[in-house]
Amino acid sequence: MVFLRGFKSRAMVHLRVKAVASIGIGLWALTAVGQGVAAECAPVAIPKHYGPYDYVSEHSHVGIVDAFHFTPKVESLMGGESGYLGGDLSYTLNASPNHHRALAAIMRWGMKTKSLQPPELKYSIECYFDRATRFRPKDTVVRSLYALYLAQLKRPAEAVQQLDYAAVVVDDNAASHYNIGLTYFELGEFEKALQQAHLALKLGYERTELADRLKQVNRWKEPAE
Repeated sequence: MVFLRGFKSRAMVHLRVKAVASIGIGLWALTAVGQGVAAECAPVAIPKHYGPYDYVSEHSHVGIVDAFHFTPKVESLMGGESGYLGGDLSYTLNASPNHHRALAAIMRWGMKTKSLQPPELKYSIECYFDRATRFRPKDTVVRSLYALYLAQLKRPAEAVQQLDYAAVVVDDNAASHYNIGLTYFELGEFEKALQQAHLALKLGYERTELADRLKQVNRWKEPAE
């Protein structure tokens, strides 16, 4: 099983299946409290804190955060750079709430620690996803990651809702439709995965991995003329 790694691109177009699928739904189980995001979840803009900056478009600002707080050591969960690991991850996600790679990192850390709020992380993992969706509602990478996290928490209906929203706001971005389809596949939503595969193909996206996976479970259909 490949874990969530390699979010090197700041845009949706290079999100790969191994990155999206790597969460490993069912690999571990958490007892979710079922109360949604905690009432004390932080606002998007934290007073006197650097940011918030968009991970996709504000590269120079996010790069400063990465250089001091989201280094390869932190991303690989080997330890903190400026202090505790949780402190650096918290700082990164406070400065850039939709930081794709940092969100992926806290998901891996949650799996590793079997915790809804790993040590030294200021807020729960779900709180950081809530902040990310409030900050950039149309960020489909955030929605896909959040969907996989909700699936881990045994909340499949909410997970699908995140993807359904992403599928609506993505417009005509072929790669995004394709990647949303990959996430639908991971959730077992094969018909919706097929729809996204057809849309991506219609928009000129030629990768075949999603089609191949649907064929493996006998759910692929050629698009209508």
